[in-house]
Amino acid sequence: MSTAPPQAGSGSPYAHLLHQIRGAGLLERRTGYYIWKIAITGLLFAAGWTAFALIGDSWWVLIVAGFLAFVFTQLGFLGHDAGHKQIFASRRANYVLGLLHGNLAIGLSYGWWVDKHNRHHAHPNTDGADPDLEIGALAFTSRQAGNRGRMAAFAYRYQAFFFFPLLLLEGLSLHVNSVRALLRPGGRPRAWESVLLASHVVGYLGAVFLILSPVRAVVFILVQQGLFGLYLGCSFAPNHKGMVILAAGDRTDFLRRQVLTSRNVRGHWLTDFMLGGLNYQIEHHLFPSMPRSNLRRAQTIVESFCRRHGLTYCQTGLFESYAQALRHLHAVGRTPCPAGA
Repeated sequence: MSTAPPQAGSGSPYAHLLHQIRGAGLLERRTGYYIWKIAITGLLFAAGWTAFALIGDSWWVLIVAGFLAFVFTQLGFLGHDAGHKQIFASRRANYVLGLLHGNLAIGLSYGWWVDKHNRHHAHPNTDGADPDLEIGALAFTSRQAGNRGRMAAFAYRYQAFFFFPLLLLEGLSLHVNSVRALLRPGGRPRAWESVLLASHVVGYLGAVFLILSPVRAVVFILVQQGLFGLYLGCSFAPNHKGMVILAAGDRTDFLRRQVLTSRNVRGHWLTDFMLGGLNYQIEHHLFPSMPRSNLRRAQTIVESFCRRHGLTYCQTGLFESYAQALRHLHAVGRTPCPAGA
């Protein structure tokens, strides 16, 4: 994943910030931390499926569905870090880890997601360039609200109320888009991705329908995948939703583009753990290869730097971040621009 920031001139503000961060050793690998993290998450994954098998065909298995939704999201965070080369120095090692966590463990095409996420990092919250703004079910700009037809415009008026319920479908959306990407004609050959993703589908569905009755199996899948999508969506939603949206072709420099379009979530070690370090979104966007465990230390340096240089540094509580995102969606849905604008 090519998410390294552009080379900055020696006298640029970003170059000075980079020098500070590098001098503090915050870009150095934390392999030991990640080995521990991978091992613990792997044990939780195995424990979840072991409990699933032991409980068997009982409604109590829905507790396991919720637990596995949590573990799937934690695995997704590790795949995210591998995609940014935070874990190993070797690109191949990060890629293999990403395939195992993404394609095999949770059924997400790692290669497709990396391509999409790379474009997001290059153009965060940029109209027409950031794929995270191109979600048909939601409108993030007045242009989108006015250009998708009258029925869609009517739905957008109430999109703030639908936002969290729609996140229950995020897991399904990721699976569907992953399969589409691997089956797309003319796409980059991804044999191993296809094999591992198919193995996940066969193993997941085989285990669920082999052990549970058809009705319980369907309910288990709906609960597990729904909560997985909700947790994942709630982890990513605070990062940019409701922040500045840049116009297509905007030429804002790298430092300002990343800081002004990102929002941090204030918290403590539990917030860091539950959000996979994504609560330090500003620092992550400025230094995408920085190991997750270093982001908290980088935060104080970056915030102080931004204050000195007159850059708005947005940091708020978790629930306030959701409120800001919902207010933005409500405002956009209520004031669409004329079609064709």
